[in-house]
Amino acid sequence: MAKIVIIDDDAQLRRSLARLLSEDGHEVKGIGSGEAGIDYLSNHPADLVILDLRLPGMDGMETFQAIKELDPKLPVIIMTAYGTTDTAIEATKQGAFDYVLKPFEVKSFLKIVDEALRAANFTRSRVSVNPTEPDEEMFRDAIVGRSPAMQEVYKAIGRVAPTDATVLVRGESGTGKELVARAIYQHSHRSDKPFMVINCVAIPETLLESELFGYEKGAFTGAVSRKLGKIEQANGGTIFLDEIGDMSLSTQAKLLRLLQEKKIERLGGGKPIPVDVRIIAATNRDLEAAVSEGTFRDDLYYRLKVVTITLPPLRERREDISLLVDYFLRRSSQEMGIPNPGITNEALAFMTTLDWPGNVRELENTVRKLLIFNRGVPITQEEVQKALAESPSSDVYPPDEEALIRWIRSQLTSNPQRQHLFEYLLDYTAELIIREALQITGGNRSQAARLLGLSRPALLGRMEKYGIRT
Repeated sequence: MAKIVIIDDDAQLRRSLARLLSEDGHEVKGIGSGEAGIDYLSNHPADLVILDLRLPGMDGMETFQAIKELDPKLPVIIMTAYGTTDTAIEATKQGAFDYVLKPFEVKSFLKIVDEALRAANFTRSRVSVNPTEPDEEMFRDAIVGRSPAMQEVYKAIGRVAPTDATVLVRGESGTGKELVARAIYQHSHRSDKPFMVINCVAIPETLLESELFGYEKGAFTGAVSRKLGKIEQANGGTIFLDEIGDMSLSTQAKLLRLLQEKKIERLGGGKPIPVDVRIIAATNRDLEAAVSEGTFRDDLYYRLKVVTITLPPLRERREDISLLVDYFLRRSSQEMGIPNPGITNEALAFMTTLDWPGNVRELENTVRKLLIFNRGVPITQEEVQKALAESPSSDVYPPDEEALIRWIRSQLTSNPQRQHLFEYLLDYTAELIIREALQITGGNRSQAARLLGLSRPALLGRMEKYGIRT
């Protein structure tokens, strides 16, 4: 649940937006003027501000600048009428997350809100590197490991973070590439500027270019106004391009120009626009093979690998598995409000012998499943084996509907304010459905995507999130 502040002098619009966002699970505060909004934000934390440009007294731009002085990392979405689009674009250049035109389409508006909240989470949530103290283990995210291979990763982060060098993070799916990117950002001199995450495989190829570089009014059907891309929105900050190996050749060419000239062009525009962003890219693909096959530009490849950080798979750092299991048990038990039952030495020893093809992500998902269906005693090897069973109908899932309902009821009654329960159950159900679809289609991801009504990139993104492999 996020805390969202709406600053708009239209009381009816404030009520409508508050109702819409409250139904989405957020806590909303409506305020009618810029002065009152600044006073409120000076004394209350917020995760997002939705700000109208036309306000009595202190106008929208003055209010926006005051918000940025209070909290440079607080995302602000600008609302504007068609006649003030240029002002909204200027606000975006100065650090507003995005803008929406009145009247707006609800689905598109909620999508921008969701993106802004995720961006705020990436920007604000700290990544602990190799936590050693007990209180450090309460970090929401951490890069955990004391093996020689991980020590080299920590050294590389420390050396490259203070620079503006382009970084290529390599490693198998689930090894923690995004965490490394966030750690680099947080230890850089750009840490007070935006941090934008773009998953190149989750966005359809036809949309990725406009998402990155923006477009001019009339560039294509539906382009009713100028739109800034994520690169312009992140000006002064950092862009993390995840799964860059799946980027099309035409988009690669535009990215190469950005790296070479520090300039971009919006779709439909012929004027070069100077931008100052740092690029951190990640991939699990063999880029050398892609270059040989002609699917990845060799000049872009050499521009990206100024500094390369390679994350080892878990099977190459088995000595870190026990540390990771302990960390995930502590963190997940705190998040879900379930007492940490611990784990037997036999079960832990068994887990260190496994290859974990989904790496850290697969290990974390397994620990969460073990925890949610544990009976309050130390986790056993038998429980681990059940959790790792391939069939989605195995005992890792609840033995019957009544057992799951009893567990949900116990969680809700023990703490009605449980923040992560609903989110976890949604993820759990989504993972189960995707596994079933893949089983029905014999592992054919394109057919499974059609069966689920998803795009193939969206399905691949979900599979990566849940550590699902075919």
